[in-house]
Amino acid sequence: QVQLVESGGGLVQAGGSLRLSCAASGRTFSNYAMGWFRQAPGKERDIVAAINSNGGSTYYGDSVKGRFTISRDNVQNTVYLQMNSLKAEDTAVYYCAAGRKVQVFWGGYDYWGQGTQVTVSS
Repeated sequence: QVQLVESGGGLVQAGGSLRLSCAASGRTFSNYAMGWFRQAPGKERDIVAAINSNGGSTYYGDSVKGRFTISRDNVQNTVYLQMNSLKAEDTAVYYCAAGRKVQVFWGGYDYWGQGTQVTVSS
């Protein structure tokens, strides 16, 4: 089992920045690829970004490329999502997830956090 706890969400004005954190405990964090997903009301859960187990490879959804950065610290067992130039359409609940490899589809991840709300006011 891997337990994941997100933090760092909140309310921010458009153009602002937030940094989300996801702290992991349980099994060896460095064995897992990590992903950030988001889900807005009435919409599907979509990939935001993902990073492989050693941090050497990343993936970004088209809508966040150039604005968001995913990173991880395998000593602190934490994955981060730096979000810059936020837009109203970034408003959603953000979830972190752990899986065996980087995948775009949410179903490919084994463990999930409880989510953190990000609200961007325009």
